[in-house]
Amino acid sequence: MSGGPDRDRTDQVVAVTTWSLEQTAPSDLVPARIPDASSGIRIERAEVPTPEFSRFLYTAVGGDVAWTDRLPWTFGRWREFLERPGVETWVAYERGTPAGFIELDGASSPGTVEISYFGLAPAFRGRRIGGHLLATGTERAWDLASRWPGHPATTRVWVHTCSKDGPYALGNYERRGFRVFEKKTEDEPEPTVPGPWPGAERPLGERPGT
Repeated sequence: MSGGPDRDRTDQVVAVTTWSLEQTAPSDLVPARIPDASSGIRIERAEVPTPEFSRFLYTAVGGDVAWTDRLPWTFGRWREFLERPGVETWVAYERGTPAGFIELDGASSPGTVEISYFGLAPAFRGRRIGGHLLATGTERAWDLASRWPGHPATTRVWVHTCSKDGPYALGNYERRGFRVFEKKTEDEPEPTVPGPWPGAERPLGERPGT
């Protein structure tokens, strides 16, 4: 998932393609393979809105794919966003370790749920966790109103992704049944990739033990 304007940029310019995709019925969702129980993978909702945890997930997943729009957010800004009715964070764990997350924004537009962020930390990519997390998160987007009394039923789930999110992001959404409804390419200043924390100096995409 790609966020808003980048905070830190270089003087280089790159062409960035952004795709907006949607589902308009629960039947659009194509299930993914469910990992074996022995894999230790589970997906749970983070039911207590916690700015510290959400910011950790945001930087752990987005640090090497130029997610920077929320880096300036204050504690209060995070809390304000997370505590809105209809906003949910679902976290994938592998043997107790957070592997990635999907954030649902069902508060901004009645009946519409945006997948505002989705992804895996580098150590967990390429291990068939992402499809399962996306399918589960999309299913939870469709039944979101069942957990929020008085909330309108979901009639549309949408997401946008861009070429900065990596070569497999678009295909992952399409395999789960999302359809492109808009595509645009624009020149943007090349962002400075922030890493998981200031001064981390982690090589891009490096996994523990490699």
